[in-house]
Amino acid sequence: MTEPTTAEKEKKKTIPADLSGRRAVPPNVSNSDEDEVPTMELTGLVPRGVNLKDFLEAQEVNVFSRENEINKREHHTDRYSNSKLIVRRGQPYHIQIHFNRPYNPQVDHFWIEYVIGRYPQPNKGTYIQIPLVTELESGKWGAKVTHSQNNSVSVTISSAPNCIVGKFRMYIAVLTPYGILRTRRNPATDTYILFNPWCAEDAVFLDDERERQEYVLNDLGVIFYGDPDNIRSRSWNYGQFEEGILDACLYLMDRAKLDLSGRGNPVKISRVGSAVINAQDDQGVLVGSWSNVYDYGVPPSTWTGSVDILLEFYSSKESVRYGQCWVFAGVFNTFLRCIGIPARVITNFSSAHDNDANLQLDVFLDEESKVDNKLTKDSIWNYHCWNEAWMARPDLPVGFGGWQAVDSTPQENSDGMYRCGPASVQAIKHGHVCFQFDSPFIFAEVNSDVVYSKVMKNAEKEVKYVDKTHIGKLILTKEVGTDRKKDVTELYKFQEGTEEERLALDTALMYGVKKPVTQDITPSTEVDMDFQVEDSAIGSDFKVNVTFKNNTKNRYTVKSYLSGSIVFYTGVSKTEFKNHSFDVRLEPAKSQTTEVLIKASEYMSRLLEQASLHFFVTARVNETQKILARQKSAALKIPQVLLQVPGEKVVGKEMIVRVEFTNPLSRELTDVLVRLDGPGLLRPISKKFSKIAKNSTLTWEETCIPKRAGPRKLIASLNCDAIRHVYGELDIDIQSAV
Repeated sequence: MTEPTTAEKEKKKTIPADLSGRRAVPPNVSNSDEDEVPTMELTGLVPRGVNLKDFLEAQEVNVFSRENEINKREHHTDRYSNSKLIVRRGQPYHIQIHFNRPYNPQVDHFWIEYVIGRYPQPNKGTYIQIPLVTELESGKWGAKVTHSQNNSVSVTISSAPNCIVGKFRMYIAVLTPYGILRTRRNPATDTYILFNPWCAEDAVFLDDERERQEYVLNDLGVIFYGDPDNIRSRSWNYGQFEEGILDACLYLMDRAKLDLSGRGNPVKISRVGSAVINAQDDQGVLVGSWSNVYDYGVPPSTWTGSVDILLEFYSSKESVRYGQCWVFAGVFNTFLRCIGIPARVITNFSSAHDNDANLQLDVFLDEESKVDNKLTKDSIWNYHCWNEAWMARPDLPVGFGGWQAVDSTPQENSDGMYRCGPASVQAIKHGHVCFQFDSPFIFAEVNSDVVYSKVMKNAEKEVKYVDKTHIGKLILTKEVGTDRKKDVTELYKFQEGTEEERLALDTALMYGVKKPVTQDITPSTEVDMDFQVEDSAIGSDFKVNVTFKNNTKNRYTVKSYLSGSIVFYTGVSKTEFKNHSFDVRLEPAKSQTTEVLIKASEYMSRLLEQASLHFFVTARVNETQKILARQKSAALKIPQVLLQVPGEKVVGKEMIVRVEFTNPLSRELTDVLVRLDGPGLLRPISKKFSKIAKNSTLTWEETCIPKRAGPRKLIASLNCDAIRHVYGELDIDIQSAV
C-alpha cells in the first residue's frame, strides 16, 4: 500500500470529523457562523466586450430599521435597542432598493435572498430565495414591487409564518444572460425574524391584545414567593429589549447546538431553552446553588433582573454564578419573550420534589409520634417557580395546545439532560401524563399526597395520616396589566374531592403514574388539629398557636410535639432549633388553643437567607391512638430598601435616585452589596459598603437621564451574610419634555 501524499493528508484534515457518507454537510448549529456568498455566479465565459456593470445592479438597500419607522412600529419591535431590522414572521414589511439605473420589469429580473448559518440549504429553510410576485400570498414567502421611481424600487416582503427564527443575511440577486450578480455582504441589511403572536398562522398566535402586551412586550414582571399564608412578591427586570439581549438569546440556541432548521418550532426551542438556561450538564447560563454559600459568585437574591446575567454569559461564554428557581424562571422568561414566544412565570406553593413522580411524600414518625428527621428524606419546597409558554402542539391531539409548562431549574434528568417540558397544562389537569414532555413530573409537583407513617421498633411502617391538600395548595402568576396576583390553580388541577379530580387521578394512574396502595386511609374525625404561626419580623419573638377541636361528647387527652427547623426554601432542613412537648386535655365539643413561644435567640444565629422556618406539629390522641399531623412553613418579615426620587422626572433631564436602608438588627452588618436597577432608566449598578452599624441608615444617590416617557419602575436589592432577600421598589411616571 502506498503512503498518502502530502496533498491527500491536507485534504483529509479539512474534512470535518463528524462528516460521514450519510451527511452531505456538517451540522448547521450556529446563527453567528457565516459562509462566503459569491457576488458573481457565472454560467459560462463572458464574451469579450461585455461589461457586467451595464446590467441592473443593486447599489443600496434601505430596510427602514429605525425605531420610529414603519417596519418596527408595525411589527411591535420598536423597543428593541438594536439598529438592525427586526420583524415578526408571517407579516409584511418594506424595503427600498436603489439600482444603478431605472428598473424595467420587462427585461430585468431580480430577487431577494436570505441566508442563515454557514451551510445554507433551501430544503432546510436556511437559504430562502424570495420571488417577485404580483400578489402576496398568506403563508408563503414573497416580494411585491409596490412603487418604482427613477432608480429606486419599493418592495413589500411577506415571510412564511413557520420560517426559522434568527438573524438572516440579506442579498439582492440579479439574473443576467451570463449568470447571477449579487450584492456584497452588508451587515446593515441583516434582518432578525422573530415569532409572531399577532399572526394567526404562527404556532405562537395569541388572540388577546392585552395578553400579547403582557406576555410578549412587558419587560417588567412580578415573581411571587414565600408560603401560601405569607405571599411575597418582587419585581423582575426581564429586559428583553435591552441592548445585546436579542443577540445573547440567539446565542443560547447556538450554545445548545440546536440545528438551525429546528429554530422555527417553539416546542423544540422551549425544550432546548429549559436545558441551556441551567449549567448542570451543558455549561449553560446559570449555575444553581442552594447551599447558602456563594463564593466566587453573586447570591441569587442579589439579582434584580435578567440583563446582567445574559450579557455576562454572552460575553464570557462562561456560566454565571448563582441562581435559584426564581432566577432561572426570570432568565428563561426573558429568552422566550425576546424571541417572540408569549411567556409568564408561575409560582407553585408547597411544591413536591424528589419523589420519583410517585404522588407521595413520606414523613416518618417514631414510636412517640415525633418526626424522625433521619428517615424523612422527601422534601416539600415552600414554593417553586417555573415558566409557561404559549404555543400550538401539533405533536399532541387537538385541545392540548395553549399554555405549556417549561422548567429550567435543574431537578430531574429528562432524555439525558436536566430539562423539563414543554408539558401541556391542559394535559396535566386532566391526568393525560402520557403526552410529552415530562408531564408525570409536573403532575406530581401539584398533586402529591403527604403520607405520615409510624416506624415501629421492628422497622415496620404503618400509615397513620394522609394529607391530600398540602401539595400544590396555590399556583399564582402575575395578572395581566397589573402587579396583582392571578390564581391559576384551577388550570393545573380540579378541586380536591370532586369527581373530576378523581377522574384525572385515575387517568394519570392508567398512564403509568405510580401511587402506593397503602396511602388510602380514613381520616380521624373525632379530633381536629391545626396551627397558625404569628407574623413576625426577623429578630423578634413570636408565637405558634396550636388549636385542637373535639367533635365528640367524649373527653380526650392528647400528647403533642412541636418541632421547629431552619430550612432552605427547598424544604431541606438545616438544623432543628425547637423541640417542645405538651399535653392537652379536651373537653366534649370544645376547642382549646396552646401557645408555644419562639424566641429570637433560638433561631437567629442559624437563620438562612430567606428567613424560612418550618414547623411540624404531631399529636396522638391517647384514648384512640389516632395520629394528627400538620406542617407549615413561615417566612419572617425582612426589612425593605427605601427608594426615592426627590426631584423632577422628565425625559432628557438628569434625575436623582436615592437609596436608603436602616439596619434593624442588633448587630453590625458587614460587606453589604446594594444593587440598583431601573429598566428604561439606568443599567443595573452595584455598590459595596464595608459596614452598617446597628440601627444606622445607609444612603446612596445615583443620577440618570430618562429617555422615554411613561410609567417606569426602580428596583433595589441588598445582600450580606447576615441578611438577604432585602428588596425595595418604586413606581414613577416619567413626564415628556415640554
